[in-house]
Amino acid sequence: MKLLRRARRRPETDPGEVALHARNVRFDWTDTPLHWMPAEPIASHLINALNLLLPEGERMFCAAYTEALPLVRDEKLREAMLGFIGQESMHAATHDKVLHEVLAVHGIDPEPYVRQAAHLFRKTLWPAETGGTAGRQMMIERLAVIACLEHFFAFLGDWVLNADLEKFDADPRVADLFRWHGAEEVEHRHVAHDVAEYFGVGYLRRSTLMLLVFPIFLALVLRGTKFLVAQDATLPDLGYPRLLPRVFGAMWRGALPGVPALLRSALSTLQPGYHPESVGSTAQAVAYLATSPAARAAAS
Repeated sequence: MKLLRRARRRPETDPGEVALHARNVRFDWTDTPLHWMPAEPIASHLINALNLLLPEGERMFCAAYTEALPLVRDEKLREAMLGFIGQESMHAATHDKVLHEVLAVHGIDPEPYVRQAAHLFRKTLWPAETGGTAGRQMMIERLAVIACLEHFFAFLGDWVLNADLEKFDADPRVADLFRWHGAEEVEHRHVAHDVAEYFGVGYLRRSTLMLLVFPIFLALVLRGTKFLVAQDATLPDLGYPRLLPRVFGAMWRGALPGVPALLRSALSTLQPGYHPESVGSTAQAVAYLATSPAARAAAS
């Protein structure tokens, strides 16, 4: 099956399709504050919750793509998948370091939550030993789930590239971590969707899974936020009824993406003809990756 990409008008500054590759990065986490946006501790923890979720999830993405790769005959798509695997592997390794070099230094033991996340990802995204038609369908279901999740990662990547985190005195190293990661999510935003389409994931399956994945993803991030807040000795142990208004307050102030934007993003995937190229700008992502302090430090 030959993969067909829709023709779209691009601004002259848009580089078009780019060859995906993993970029080495080097971060110095010495003395990194736990509340990396000092006046926004809840927003800091909510974004930090991604550090708890991402490593195991991205390792599962790589495992699923490694399983699917031998079945792909489209050379262009194979090349994109290999670039995706390389980038996701680097993301997982980098966020792993944050768990141990930032959170642990501040007295937070991430293991209980990480174990829960690992169990969930292994149940849903880890390649199964089932063979034949049933095994193939299970693999395709995992690829469809990954496509749904990658939509939100691209949305979050676009948000963090454009958010004015500096007005919250954001620590530049943590801001660069999420902007580097977010830029690569925008850069490879089409891959998971194209892989799912290649394996025959249609509108109905994609839409149904999005309606399941969206609330589960939000619940996991909120659960991670509550976990971090509970372990933070400088904050009260907030239950969900008190935590949610603080999250909404951070959204209103611009320290987090807002609910309307999240809902619009989720609903956009239900439109016939949806394609993730509509999320973010490749030109902006590539421009940031060329100037990322961590990427430049690794190259020097």
